[in-house]
Amino acid sequence: MVLSAAMTTSSFSGRSETAQLTILGSGTSTGVPMVGCSCPVCLSNDPKDNRTRCSALITFRDLNILIDTSSDLRSQALREKIARIDAVLFTHAHADHVNGIDDLRGFHFIHHEVIPCFVPKPAFDDLLSRFSYVFREKPGSGYPPLLKPFLVDGVVEIEEVQIVPVPLRHGKGVSTGYRIGDICYLTDCNGIPAASEKLLKGVRVVIIDGLRWSPHPSHFSIETAIAAAAGLAPERIVLTHITHEVSHADAVKLPGGVELAYDGMKFGIDLQLREMR
Repeated sequence: MVLSAAMTTSSFSGRSETAQLTILGSGTSTGVPMVGCSCPVCLSNDPKDNRTRCSALITFRDLNILIDTSSDLRSQALREKIARIDAVLFTHAHADHVNGIDDLRGFHFIHHEVIPCFVPKPAFDDLLSRFSYVFREKPGSGYPPLLKPFLVDGVVEIEEVQIVPVPLRHGKGVSTGYRIGDICYLTDCNGIPAASEKLLKGVRVVIIDGLRWSPHPSHFSIETAIAAAAGLAPERIVLTHITHEVSHADAVKLPGGVELAYDGMKFGIDLQLREMR
């Protein structure tokens, strides 16, 4: 595998190919149904109201790139019949986005490979300290590492695929979104800095945090997410990281071109491939 995580001047071959992005999980940190809740959404019979914790999968040829190791990674991988993971991108180190990291052991048992992962600087030390056994073998433990970490400080290249990190505001902290071809994935955010908007110019699909109808200090609400994404002028706006305050049936209330994500939702990605040297 050819990979790096630094700024690049690689040229493009002019070839385009189609990749796929799958929403593995479209729910907020509690998931939906939420434990102990008997609200109409948590009791809903609509399968699209059953939301596991937020994550996504990029598939290109036989390459599988995971975005976040959500708390529900095992069930997501079984549902989508994911046979291997070739790389992992992390958005930030909050529990619902990283606590499924141990579920990568199953892939290691089969393939015996240490998977490269790409971690933004704000999350790097936190992730390595909380899951040290995942990144290095403890003397005498007999447990091999599962992941090899790379610091994200520019465009991530995996094979011919270039993935652009997009800095985002997330309450008093930060998270990192990713642009892959003509799609961007912007979970866990309540602000897109001006410099990041430039990185998103020309995107066709914006998948963005749209937590709920009411305001929240660390996440876009549905209204503010639509306003932020509309400034990028995409063809489609897809809201993810959704709470139990929002029924999938509420999609009829959304303006044209705006949708609610659901687990298993898939998108085609138009990739302009770089030259392999």
